[in-house]
Amino acid sequence: MSIVASSESPSLEILPGVLCGPFDFGALFGNAHPVEVEIGIGKGRFLLTQGAARPEVNFLGVEWSLKYLRLAKERAQRQGLANIRLFRGDARHVLAALLPDRSVARVHVYCPDPWPKKRHRKRRLFTPATAAHLGRVLIPGGFLDLSTDVRDYFEEIRALVPAASGLKEGVDPLFPIESAAGRTSYEEKYLLVGKLIHRATYVRPDDAPEGRAPGGGGVRESPG
Repeated sequence: MSIVASSESPSLEILPGVLCGPFDFGALFGNAHPVEVEIGIGKGRFLLTQGAARPEVNFLGVEWSLKYLRLAKERAQRQGLANIRLFRGDARHVLAALLPDRSVARVHVYCPDPWPKKRHRKRRLFTPATAAHLGRVLIPGGFLDLSTDVRDYFEEIRALVPAASGLKEGVDPLFPIESAAGRTSYEEKYLLVGKLIHRATYVRPDDAPEGRAPGGGGVRESPG
């Protein structure tokens, strides 16, 4: 990835035409801090909260809605968050083509569009191909933290992810945060109307002791 040199503060939004190949996170953020990616940031509530709380971590937010992405950008600028970058794009393309192997410490996917109509389900984020890329982009010991309010989608994800990615159900020491500070706007909205949020954590087990992979305790539910 090449970035136009500038003496000004780095742009938080990665604009079309800037990328030449996969992300080079060192060049993008100007440091070698660990990187976490949130797919589908909405208005940026979770991403910006985490960016403010953990300045030693770099955060890349991926969002298709330009309106929401620009709103998150304005909020990040007001807060002076230099460890945030935002990219408008299809998450499936980002996973397949723009994230290098073993480059991401965490991927966050909270309440992705369930595409409830049967004829639309091929549009769901979680497919064998995207699950395989999730396994590929995580560093050894890296986490995939996810949630959904749709039970059948949750069960589909639980069957799909381990089989297609090699990731194992595990426990993330940082997530989930069972308070409003750790929730996305969608999660908060669904909880307020009494929906159940289904959560799971997966870990890339490359650095686990031989013959033993992390597992157990990775599935949670947040009642409304």
